[in-house]
Amino acid sequence: MRLRPGAPRRPSVAAHLAGALAARTGDEASGPALALVGFAAAGSASRAGTLLACATVSAVVGGPALGSLLDRSRRPGRLLAGALVLHAAGLCGVLLGHGRLPFGVTALLAVVAGLAAPALSGGWTAQLPRIAPAGRMPRLHALDALTFSCAALAGPALAGGAALLLGAPAAVVLAAVLVAVAAPVAWALPPADPAPPSSGKHRGGGVRAVFLRAPLLRATAASVGCAAAQGVVTACVPVLGARTLGGPGRGALLLSVAAAAALAATALYARLPRAAAPGTVLWGGALVQAGAWPAAAGGPVALVAAFAVAGAAEGPQLAALFAVRHEQTPARLRARVFALGAGLKVTGFAVGAAAGGAVAARSLSAALLLAAGTCAVSALPYAGPSRGGPGRAPRRGPVTGGSRGRRSVRRRGALRGWSGRP
Repeated sequence: MRLRPGAPRRPSVAAHLAGALAARTGDEASGPALALVGFAAAGSASRAGTLLACATVSAVVGGPALGSLLDRSRRPGRLLAGALVLHAAGLCGVLLGHGRLPFGVTALLAVVAGLAAPALSGGWTAQLPRIAPAGRMPRLHALDALTFSCAALAGPALAGGAALLLGAPAAVVLAAVLVAVAAPVAWALPPADPAPPSSGKHRGGGVRAVFLRAPLLRATAASVGCAAAQGVVTACVPVLGARTLGGPGRGALLLSVAAAAALAATALYARLPRAAAPGTVLWGGALVQAGAWPAAAGGPVALVAAFAVAGAAEGPQLAALFAVRHEQTPARLRARVFALGAGLKVTGFAVGAAAGGAVAARSLSAALLLAAGTCAVSALPYAGPSRGGPGRAPRRGPVTGGSRGRRSVRRRGALRGWSGRP
């Protein structure tokens, strides 16, 4: 695609993915970093889980709002860059306020920072079609999912290493810097034609798309449930590290073990995308994670193995989720759907972190069983054949249009039932 004379140069796909990787690495580092700061200050898993939850729960509001603004903005990249800077500044505010201000004020700062959290996930993914040819989107969605796995591998390792060498506050600073350095890449995104003026018909379209299309609803439910389970486990990480590995900072390295397994599994799935239908990947991954988390209560070998197995199951889920969203979402609603989905996942993670911290303070085994049960419940939307009603997706080509429509009609049946058959 050629640019018009005098038009600003848009970032390459590689630069876009690099910016997404930096921002997402900072995001992945911020979770364990905040948990370590809370645990170091109070010595309590409950305080660590509460601080982590406050930093993520507001994404359920920030996701839809940010997505709607991105869809309507003439310069979505600049809006995305501003959200990244806000998130980085919020992390620094939490660090400066923790221990100096009342905990309620620090928690409020974490809530403000969390409003921009969907920019680090769905905000980047929704902008990818602006710089990439349509024919490359399936592969680019897999590569985009790989940036999540790479970030999940590097982020906790960087946070844990910084905490071990320089203390927990250094881990928060590192996370904020990684998020902020991605802002120039977002700023350089090309302009977009503004969406038509909002009307009653289009207002809330992202919410309707998610909740009234059966494949999107099932995929969203599975992803949010697994994210809640991951929040439970993340709140348990400092306790697992202190009890089994010799220090709470070492617990953050367990998340890197899971991310390494997720990275390998996602890379394999990217090479064999037709090996399993996206719906099968979503519910199957949830059940594998449900079986893995109780084993984390064992010794060091069982603990590491549990995180590796859970990570291998979680990695391909993200690529499958992107495939469902891309096929089922109209182009005019794409940023809203991706940002709303990201907000729901982050909020699920926040609820899980708060619950996990409270339960782990009393019984670590009970918290791990809670994570397993949450994963199992998240697979239930795929447990029976789809029935008629408002949640049923119409039998037609993908809402994005194009020559893939007829092929997508044949593939879509795989998303409608537990068996994977139309």
